[in-house]
Amino acid sequence: MKTVSPPPLPVVRSLNRLGQAISLARRRRHLTQQDLAERIGTSANTVRRMEAGYPGTALVHFARALQVFGELDKLDQLLDTPQDTIGLTLMDEKLPQRVRKSRKTPESGAF
Repeated sequence: MKTVSPPPLPVVRSLNRLGQAISLARRRRHLTQQDLAERIGTSANTVRRMEAGYPGTALVHFARALQVFGELDKLDQLLDTPQDTIGLTLMDEKLPQRVRKSRKTPESGAF
């Protein structure tokens, strides 16, 4: 059986912050953990673990909670690829120095 290494500290901190934000959003809407669990189709225990930042919580539960809070569009903005400067830089590094037209054209029949 494969062992899973614990998540790095920055990941743990982010999960804890996300859990706290879910808890705050829920309480601001005067929802109990049970109320939120019913709305997202899971158990109150899952909501407790989600709010505690448990790393094994399925992403779908966070997505459903965001939908309940009217913030699902935030999930789409997590990795905005047009603004991914590292990814764009890596792609630009692989661009050819020159682009030449092929001498062989499909119209001339030469392949």
